[in-house]
Amino acid sequence: MLSFKKYTPIFIFLVFFQSTKAQEIAVLKYNGGGDWYANPTSLPNLITFSNNNVGTGINPKPVTVTPASSDIFQYPFVHMTGHGNVIFNEEEAMNLRNYLLSGGFLHIDDNYGMQQYLEKELVKIFPEKKLEELPASHPIFSSAFNFPGGLPKIHEHDNKPPQAFGIFNEERLILLFTVESDLGDGWESQQVHNDPEEVRLKALQMGANILKYVFEN
Repeated sequence: MLSFKKYTPIFIFLVFFQSTKAQEIAVLKYNGGGDWYANPTSLPNLITFSNNNVGTGINPKPVTVTPASSDIFQYPFVHMTGHGNVIFNEEEAMNLRNYLLSGGFLHIDDNYGMQQYLEKELVKIFPEKKLEELPASHPIFSSAFNFPGGLPKIHEHDNKPPQAFGIFNEERLILLFTVESDLGDGWESQQVHNDPEEVRLKALQMGANILKYVFEN
C-alpha cells in the first residue's frame, strides 16, 4: 500500500514556471518493459508544427525524464507513450503525484496495448481519483483548432471510437489519456506510416491544441 505523505520540494516549485525550461517538454522513460521510446520523430514534428502554427516557443528537442527524478519538475509538459507494460514503484508514484499536483501536466497517448497496464498504475498515483471522459465541449478540443466531435481518429486498432480521459485536481486538468486515436503515430514523419496528409494534419492540429491548452492553463 502506498502512503502519500504530503511533502513539497519548495525550492523546485517556486521556479517551476519561471524556469528557463518553461518552454521545454519531456518524454517519460518508465519501467515495466513497454516501449517508452516509440515514435521517435513524433514530438519533434509536433513541436515544429505547434511553434509555426499556434505561436508556442518550445525547444525543438524534447528531453527524457524518469518518474522518480527531480528533473521532471523543470518541465510543465511531459509526454508518455508505448504499446506494452508500465510499472510505477512507490517512489515513482509519489513523485509523479507531487509533480502533477504542483502544476505539471502528463499526456499519455496509448500507442495500442498500453491501456490495460496503465490504468492500474494510475491508481497508485491517485487512489482517490478516477479517469473521467472529456466531453467534446472541453476547451482542449478548440484551443487552437476546432474538433467539434472531440478526439480525432488517426489509426484504426480495434474498431472502437477514440476517447480522451482526464484526471482533474480541483478544476484543473492535470493528466490527459488518449485512447484508440494514436496521435503519436500521426505526428511521426510521413514516411514512417504513410498516412494521408489530411490524417497527419488532424493529428498535428490536435497535438498543438493540447500543447497550447497546457501552456495557457
